Amino acid sequence: MSLAIIGGTGALDLFEVHERRSLDTVYGAPSSDLARIEIGSTPAWFLARHGQPHRIPPHRVNYRANIQALHELGVTRIVAVTAVGGIAPELVPGSLVVPDQLIDYSWGRVHSFSDDAESPLLHVEFAEPFAESARESLLRAAERARVPVVDRGCYAVTQGPRLETAAEVRKLAADGCTLVGMTAMPEAALARERAIAYATLSVVANPAAGVSAEPISIDEIHAVLDQAMGRVKQLLHALQV
Repeated sequence: MSLAIIGGTGALDLFEVHERRSLDTVYGAPSSDLARIEIGSTPAWFLARHGQPHRIPPHRVNYRANIQALHELGVTRIVAVTAVGGIAPELVPGSLVVPDQLIDYSWGRVHSFSDDAESPLLHVEFAEPFAESARESLLRAAERARVPVVDRGCYAVTQGPRLETAAEVRKLAADGCTLVGMTAMPEAALARERAIAYATLSVVANPAAGVSAEPISIDEIHAVLDQAMGRVKQLLHALQV
């Protein structure tokens, strides 16, 4: 199976699970068991990034174990579903975005498989952090499913688990970021090191801090994500594996 979906625990509800497989890697256990699902009639894998139940904060995810487990299963393409805040005014809650760039503001995370003397030193090319082939597969699926998506955007990766301050968001906007989330790195870089084509489908859950005059409501974030999952399901099931 060449395709894997990485998402939050709730995203697994979009699929029928045919098998669960428990794996261990040299980097430890992944966040969850691997669930075998189907995209159309083609088998694929699903990994719950934050565990089952949802309990692992973004800065504590074992990203290396997650990517290594998928690599060992023969995965060559990953679609990561991520919840983000909208920085650009046009990215209103409920928007779906297929970003093409990122800036990493996270810290203290293990960002490479080249982390000890026994591992080969990898200098991967990363000018385009999201694989264009994986991005194009998402965009074509959106067309087939007739689900509107925003093509391109710059994803700011923050540490979490807290949300950002308004001043931080102004800084991100000045840097050219259009959306902000907590999980695209080191996920994208580790996938690149394992030669896995990686792209993210970002769901705008809320205006980023300071973008709207209204305070951010966690209940509203959950409501927006729940409402958006129907369109996410349509799009993912239109992927050609």
